[in-house]
Parts: sequence; structure tokens; C-alpha cells
Amino acid sequence: MATIERPTGFRPAPGERVAIAAGAGRLPVELAEALAAHGHRPYIIIIEGEADAAEPSFVRHEHWVMPLERVGELAARLRSAGVTHLVMAGGIERRPRLSRVRPSLGILHMAPRVAASLARGDDNLLRSIVRYYESVGLKVLGAHEILPDLLAPPGRLTRRAPTKADLDDLKAAAIAARAIGALDIGQAAVAIAGRAIALEGIEGTDGLLERVRGLRSHGRLAGRGGGVLVKCAKPSQELRADLPTIGPDTVGMAHRAGLAGIGVEADRSIVLDMGAVVKRADELGLFVIGLVEKDWTA
Repeated sequence: MATIERPTGFRPAPGERVAIAAGAGRLPVELAEALAAHGHRPYIIIIEGEADAAEPSFVRHEHWVMPLERVGELAARLRSAGVTHLVMAGGIERRPRLSRVRPSLGILHMAPRVAASLARGDDNLLRSIVRYYESVGLKVLGAHEILPDLLAPPGRLTRRAPTKADLDDLKAAAIAARAIGALDIGQAAVAIAGRAIALEGIEGTDGLLERVRGLRSHGRLAGRGGGVLVKCAKPSQELRADLPTIGPDTVGMAHRAGLAGIGVEADRSIVLDMGAVVKRADELGLFVIGLVEKDWTA
């Protein structure tokens, strides 16, 4: 299993420049703000339809609002902007519409790698994209290399601690999450009463939690309280992209789904706005815990 050594925080050296490929969510905003706070001027690729094109932390810097169908132009734009490092952050819900992809030299180089990976799942696709950008001379960074405090630490983060029943649920959900991760399907699972009852699919974690909320009226779950959400990195996870992530909204959705708490894989998961996550969980009476391998193998 690949591991992450908790970094000290990447700071660009003179002559280096970081680009942020910004998808949906708060993560790319936090990265832009962190780099700017240290006097760096990042180049922002605002992915059209995913990131907020009016976000002040983006538009104050040199940026390009990029339709996905023009991704073949990106490497040339980054070179002309003096970019040496690339970090991919935030969600991307859709795939490029092939009928609208503009022919370019970049597409000719990228397309065979991407096409070979499309049928093999998201992790293989991300790995191919990382390798492509490295092949054109860019150093690809993980968000956690710039903001190491994003990584979930081991152990309980909240006032509430998991009960014995919760620990059984955490183990069952972690085993299930690791199993679907090995198949490159998803990163999350929900367990109630000691067994996995729902697995993350293409709809993502939010969709998983909405589904669990709806299942509460199902005859086999009616009257059963508690349960947990667990998110784990895939066994072959490309650690520089798409690490499992939770934030304050995840806590609220878990509460609405009737769950008792959330477990995330320590040092291989991101907790966005950790202070707000802990505060929200404490207010709602949920626990949040960073899990290590012995928590699901013992």
C-alpha cells in the first residue's frame, strides 16, 4: 500500500511557478490562498462549469477559463506562462464532449494515453493524466504537498468517541470501501449494524449519503439507528490527485442520513476546513476519526 509521508509544505523556489487546475469545491480556493499568502503568484486553470469563474481568489491571478474540450491546449499555455508545477484540485463531474474537442498537437499526444485508460476507471485515468503532464516537463504535486494540514491525522478529532458498535461498523465499512477501491469503483461505504449496506458509485459521496437517507424507510433498516460513513484511498491510489475528501457539508449530510459518525483513512485523506468539520460534528453529536490499517484488519 502506497503511503504518504506528511510533508512540511511545498514552497516554490525562485524561477518556479505553480498552476492550479481548479475544479469544484473549496480545495482549489484554499490552495490559491495559501500560495498567495506566501508571496507566490499561481496560474489558475478555472475548469469551465466546475469551478466558480468569479471566485476572487482565482481572478486576482493570471488565469484561463478552460472548457474541458480544449484541454489539449493546456500544456502549451502552461509553458508560455512559465509554469513548472501543476496541482489538480476539486471535483469534475463531466467528461469532455468528444464532438467538441478541438484538434491540437496536445490532443494528439494526450489522446492515446487517455483513451486507453477510460475503460479502466477513474484512478487509471488520473494516473495517465499525471504521467502525460510529467512527460511534457511539469512536476505534478498533490494538494497535501502544498497544504499538509489538510491530511487527516490518526485518532478521534471530535468530543464524541465511537462506541463498540460504532467500531464494528467502522471496520465493516472500511473493508467494503477498500474492496470497491481495489476495483476502482469508489472510495466510500456505509455500514449499519455491523454490515455494509451501501457503496459509493458514480454518484459520489453526496449521492451515497442521500441514498442511505432514503434507505432508512426500507423494511430491513427501519428502526435501526446509527451507522457510519468510511472513506479510504484506493489501494493503487494516485496520491497526487483525488484523495478521499470530507468537509463540513459531508458532516451535515451524514447527520441527515442518520449516521453516528465518519471515519477517514489517516494520512491518505483530506479534511477540508478541519476546524469547521470538528465544530459541526460536535454540534450535531457525530464523531469523526482518522483510521489506520489495524482498525480494519485487527
